[in-house]
Amino acid sequence: MISKIVSAINLGEHKLTPWEFVSVLIFVSVIFAIYAAEASLIIGVIKSKRRGQVIPKRFRSAGAIVIHLLAILGVTCLLYGFFIEPYWVEVKKVEISTSKLHQTTVRIVQISDTHCTIRPLNEKKMVEIINGLKPDIIVFTGDSANNSKGLKRFKETMGKLEAQLGKFAVRGNIDDGLWPGVDIFGGTGFVELDSNAVEIDKNGEKIWITGVSCEKEGKAGDVLKKVPADCFSVFLYHFPDLVEGLNGLNVDLYLAGHTHGGQIALPFYGAIITLSKFGKKYESGEYKVGNTILYVNRGLGLAAGFNPKMRFFARPEITVFEIHPP
Repeated sequence: MISKIVSAINLGEHKLTPWEFVSVLIFVSVIFAIYAAEASLIIGVIKSKRRGQVIPKRFRSAGAIVIHLLAILGVTCLLYGFFIEPYWVEVKKVEISTSKLHQTTVRIVQISDTHCTIRPLNEKKMVEIINGLKPDIIVFTGDSANNSKGLKRFKETMGKLEAQLGKFAVRGNIDDGLWPGVDIFGGTGFVELDSNAVEIDKNGEKIWITGVSCEKEGKAGDVLKKVPADCFSVFLYHFPDLVEGLNGLNVDLYLAGHTHGGQIALPFYGAIITLSKFGKKYESGEYKVGNTILYVNRGLGLAAGFNPKMRFFARPEITVFEIHPP
């Protein structure tokens, strides 16, 4: 059973780290133990009823009550994870002060991991929220759709997004795996950054946006060398995995996705799995790594394959960056 779960998780993604494997094993084992104990207690009651006996005392013991409560809590969490949290979008605002801007503020909105399917999820809500924010720039950090009908929904949705200075995107591993050679951004107004850089001007001040697809990570250094040292630099890459290899390169803001914040996370512990080579080190949110701010967006959709179609303590996210002078 464990091997099937792990195979499903790894489908189309990075592999589990050893600690993630252990975490999944412990998590599944605890869940199995709770419901096996609850089933044993219920079977005991049924057998007693059939024999005309009273309910066994062990069914009402302190330990049994704890098992009952844990079983009820588990079902409640399951229902919440399937029917509430996947639709509960969080708009996260991040302020970044930089001496590379003097009088201009730039608003960048990041979305990631939409994983569109035939069934609508957060697409309509995403358009309403983002267009209401009136961004200068919108960026997408990969994993568009899980199937062909989802890709149609993805393109229609992305085409409705509005940005004053431009919309830019990179491919994720799902895009490279499912849609090689397909123009997934055609007709959306998004410019695909595939090992290239774009200079953007606002009120005479410039920022640069660079990006590489998952299959061309080795070209990141060559692309980033084109960015002037005195300009604010935004780098797009689906995984957070390159962040510790940027020494000497001008990357002020590194935007990634992929981890979904674990998609299923635990209170006080966080993501059970991230499928990043760093494991939980950069599971979601903001990190300062050298001179670079890394932000890992939790995404808006649900992972492809046989992964659980639920979220728990990892709400779908739209991130708004206000980049301004000191």
